[in-house]
Amino acid sequence: MSTRLNDYLTLGRSGLRVSPVSLGTMTFGDDWGWGAAEAESRRMLDLYMERGGNFIDTANFYTGGTSETLLGTFLAGRREQAVVATKYSLATEPGNPNAGGNHRRNMVRAVEASLRRLGTDYIDLYYLHVWDGLVPVEEVMRGFDDLVSAGKIVYAGISDTPAWQVARMQTLADLRGWAPLVALQIEHSLIERTVEHDLLPMAHELGLGVLAWSPLGSGVLSGKYTREDIARHKDADPWNGTRAAVAAGMGALSEHNLDIVDVLREVAEDVGHSVPQTAIAWLLARQMPTVIPIIGARTAAQFEENLGALEVTLSEAHVRRLDEASAIVPVFPHSFLPKVLPQVFGGQSITRPR
Repeated sequence: MSTRLNDYLTLGRSGLRVSPVSLGTMTFGDDWGWGAAEAESRRMLDLYMERGGNFIDTANFYTGGTSETLLGTFLAGRREQAVVATKYSLATEPGNPNAGGNHRRNMVRAVEASLRRLGTDYIDLYYLHVWDGLVPVEEVMRGFDDLVSAGKIVYAGISDTPAWQVARMQTLADLRGWAPLVALQIEHSLIERTVEHDLLPMAHELGLGVLAWSPLGSGVLSGKYTREDIARHKDADPWNGTRAAVAAGMGALSEHNLDIVDVLREVAEDVGHSVPQTAIAWLLARQMPTVIPIIGARTAAQFEENLGALEVTLSEAHVRRLDEASAIVPVFPHSFLPKVLPQVFGGQSITRPR
């Protein structure tokens, strides 16, 4: 496991060098009522880059565009030291049906707007942010390829999309010689492991680097919430409220998940680190594929605390305890295949080298 931000990794099938932890900037700007003001946001970026961090994640939607604008300002004079990832898809002009979605028009207009806000002439990694279920995959992948050819973006990635659609897109790009996807961004944490059914194996097979958003499960894995908070925020609106309301409204704040936190707290005490550091360390210990956590925070102190996850060493026994506490129930065909494979293999032991 990497122990420093400058223990760089290559991203997916690309040769792009990135840090093992990405700085998430959804909190850059207080436009939404709970982010970080400009000075605190700058402190987080400075802290990250001074330690060798180079992989910075934003989106055109974050804090109404303020996140990109602040990031562009902060990177003045050191743009070449940063790998900047941003995204398009979410609507930026309510009421305008073409100001959101995955289609080429929105892609092209959004990338130009992001370039202006970021104060740069290229984007290192450009994601489709959320799958809309409407646009042909050919349109998306040809659009990405055109942007790469034009020098607007260097690499393409995808976020929050069903595995079967991502596989179609990657296969299409390979067959037609278009720019491939090199990164997959998904929610992944001790309380969100359903991505292990198909998304993670797919990423491993198709050469996609994996980035995990919300590695602390909307704050639940920080250990700050109690079972009283479940009832208090039972009917919360995740789009208009506190961070606790977001956690409750998105389903992260539950009895089951707090049971996982109880075990996490025990492991944290055993290894001598904080609860959130231990939760992130579990992600850093993931293999095949390696997972890069995206860490965002409201304060530089909080961000620095979470970076301490790089210093956590989890034994196999610790990982096993956390795996067992957060285990997910297999779904078909994964629940069926282990039962029938002995017949497929004729009773012999057969494995494929990794």
